[in-house]
Amino acid sequence: MQLTKNISLSELTASNIAERKGIKNQPNDVQLINLRRLSKTLQEVRDLFNAPLIISSGFRCKQLNDAVGSKDSSFHIKGCACDFTISGWRDKIRETVIKIKDSPIVFDQLICEYDSWVHLSITNAAMDKPRRNVLTINKSGTSFFS
Repeated sequence: MQLTKNISLSELTASNIAERKGIKNQPNDVQLINLRRLSKTLQEVRDLFNAPLIISSGFRCKQLNDAVGSKDSSFHIKGCACDFTISGWRDKIRETVIKIKDSPIVFDQLICEYDSWVHLSITNAAMDKPRRNVLTINKSGTSFFS
Protein backbone atom coordinates (compact mmCIF):
# COMPACT_ATOMS: atom_id res chain seq x y z
CA MET A 1 0.00 0.00 0.00
CA GLN A 2 1.42 3.35 -1.05
CA LEU A 3 1.13 5.95 1.75
CA THR A 4 2.67 8.84 -0.19
CA LYS A 5 4.19 9.26 -3.62
CA ASN A 6 7.44 7.61 -2.50
CA ILE A 7 6.75 5.94 0.87
CA SER A 8 5.00 2.58 1.16
CA LEU A 9 3.57 0.72 4.13
CA SER A 10 5.80 -2.26 3.32
CA GLU A 11 8.90 -0.04 3.71
CA LEU A 12 7.71 1.10 7.12
CA THR A 13 6.91 -2.42 8.37
CA ALA A 14 9.84 -4.37 6.86
CA SER A 15 12.10 -6.06 9.40
CA ASN A 16 14.76 -8.75 8.99
CA ILE A 17 14.40 -9.61 12.67
CA ALA A 18 10.63 -10.02 12.34
CA GLU A 19 11.15 -12.31 9.34
CA ARG A 20 13.76 -14.41 11.15
CA LYS A 21 11.62 -14.75 14.28
CA GLY A 22 8.31 -15.22 12.47
CA ILE A 23 6.82 -12.03 13.92
CA LYS A 24 3.88 -10.55 12.02
CA ASN A 25 4.74 -6.85 12.10
CA GLN A 26 1.40 -5.35 11.05
CA PRO A 27 -0.13 -2.15 12.44
CA ASN A 28 -3.63 -1.88 13.84
CA ASP A 29 -6.00 0.86 12.65
CA VAL A 30 -4.70 3.54 15.05
CA GLN A 31 -1.07 2.73 14.26
CA LEU A 32 -1.89 2.88 10.54
CA ILE A 33 -3.34 6.38 10.97
CA ASN A 34 -0.07 7.41 12.64
CA LEU A 35 1.98 5.75 9.90
CA ARG A 36 0.06 7.77 7.30
CA ARG A 37 0.91 10.96 9.21
CA LEU A 38 4.53 9.87 9.61
CA SER A 39 4.85 9.03 5.92
CA LYS A 40 3.79 12.59 5.00
CA THR A 41 6.66 13.93 7.10
CA LEU A 42 9.07 11.39 5.61
CA GLN A 43 7.94 12.42 2.14
CA GLU A 44 8.83 16.02 3.03
CA VAL A 45 12.31 14.81 4.07
CA ARG A 46 12.67 12.90 0.80
CA ASP A 47 11.60 15.98 -1.16
CA LEU A 48 14.02 18.20 0.80
CA PHE A 49 16.95 16.00 -0.21
CA ASN A 50 15.52 14.94 -3.58
CA ALA A 51 16.80 11.46 -2.76
CA PRO A 52 15.36 8.15 -1.51
CA LEU A 53 15.21 7.34 2.18
CA ILE A 54 16.76 4.05 3.22
CA ILE A 55 14.53 2.98 6.10
CA SER A 56 16.18 0.70 8.62
CA SER A 57 13.37 0.67 11.20
CA GLY A 58 9.87 2.06 10.97
CA PHE A 59 6.85 0.54 12.68
CA ARG A 60 7.50 -2.15 15.29
CA CYS A 61 4.72 -4.18 16.85
CA LYS A 62 5.20 -4.80 20.59
CA GLN A 63 6.66 -8.28 20.00
CA LEU A 64 9.23 -6.94 17.51
CA ASN A 65 10.04 -3.97 19.71
CA ASP A 66 10.75 -6.40 22.57
CA ALA A 67 12.86 -8.57 20.24
CA VAL A 68 15.11 -5.62 19.33
CA GLY A 69 15.45 -4.68 23.01
CA SER A 70 13.69 -1.31 22.81
CA LYS A 71 11.58 0.32 25.52
CA ASP A 72 7.78 0.05 25.65
CA SER A 73 7.66 3.85 25.35
CA SER A 74 9.22 3.74 21.87
CA PHE A 75 7.32 5.80 19.31
CA HIS A 76 8.09 3.04 16.78
CA ILE A 77 5.31 1.00 18.46
CA LYS A 78 2.83 3.82 17.96
CA GLY A 79 3.73 4.17 14.25
CA CYS A 80 5.21 7.60 14.94
CA ALA A 81 8.94 7.02 14.43
CA CYS A 82 11.37 5.97 11.73
CA ASP A 83 15.13 5.37 11.54
CA PHE A 84 16.74 6.05 8.17
CA THR A 85 19.63 7.30 6.12
CA ILE A 86 19.37 9.13 2.83
CA SER A 87 20.82 7.88 -0.42
CA GLY A 88 23.95 9.90 -1.15
CA TRP A 89 24.10 11.17 2.44
CA ARG A 90 24.85 7.91 4.30
CA ASP A 91 28.22 9.20 5.49
CA LYS A 92 26.80 12.64 6.35
CA ILE A 93 24.42 11.90 9.22
CA ARG A 94 25.16 15.08 11.18
CA GLU A 95 24.71 17.18 8.04
CA THR A 96 21.43 15.37 7.36
CA VAL A 97 20.15 16.25 10.84
CA ILE A 98 21.19 19.89 10.42
CA LYS A 99 19.44 20.18 7.07
CA ILE A 100 16.19 18.72 8.45
CA LYS A 101 16.46 20.82 11.64
CA ASP A 102 16.89 24.01 9.60
CA SER A 103 13.98 23.18 7.28
CA PRO A 104 10.29 23.94 7.88
CA ILE A 105 9.57 20.21 8.35
CA VAL A 106 7.54 19.61 11.52
CA PHE A 107 8.82 16.84 13.80
CA ASP A 108 8.66 15.94 17.48
CA GLN A 109 12.16 14.52 17.83
CA LEU A 110 15.09 14.40 15.45
CA ILE A 111 18.00 12.30 16.70
CA CYS A 112 21.48 11.71 15.32
CA GLU A 113 22.03 8.12 16.51
CA TYR A 114 25.65 6.99 16.80
CA ASP A 115 26.49 9.14 13.73
CA SER A 116 25.05 6.17 11.79
CA TRP A 117 21.37 6.94 11.20
CA VAL A 118 18.65 9.52 11.75
CA HIS A 119 15.66 8.91 14.01
CA LEU A 120 12.66 11.11 13.28
CA SER A 121 9.42 11.03 15.24
CA ILE A 122 6.14 12.87 15.07
CA THR A 123 3.71 13.45 17.92
CA ASN A 124 1.46 10.57 18.95
CA ALA A 125 -1.68 12.58 18.26
CA ALA A 126 -2.25 15.00 15.41
CA MET A 127 -3.30 17.76 17.81
CA ASP A 128 -0.27 17.50 20.11
CA LYS A 129 2.31 20.26 19.79
CA PRO A 130 5.67 18.96 18.47
CA ARG A 131 8.63 19.54 20.80
CA ARG A 132 11.17 19.90 17.96
CA ASN A 133 13.84 18.27 20.12
CA VAL A 134 17.11 17.71 18.29
CA LEU A 135 19.32 15.20 20.09
CA THR A 136 22.43 13.07 19.76
CA ILE A 137 22.71 9.53 21.06
CA ASN A 138 26.12 7.88 21.32
CA LYS A 139 27.98 5.53 23.67
CA SER A 140 28.16 8.34 26.25
CA GLY A 141 24.37 8.74 26.35
CA THR A 142 21.84 11.26 25.07
CA SER A 143 22.42 15.00 24.77
CA PHE A 144 21.10 17.97 22.86
CA PHE A 145 22.49 18.13 19.34
CA SER A 146 25.27 20.64 18.82
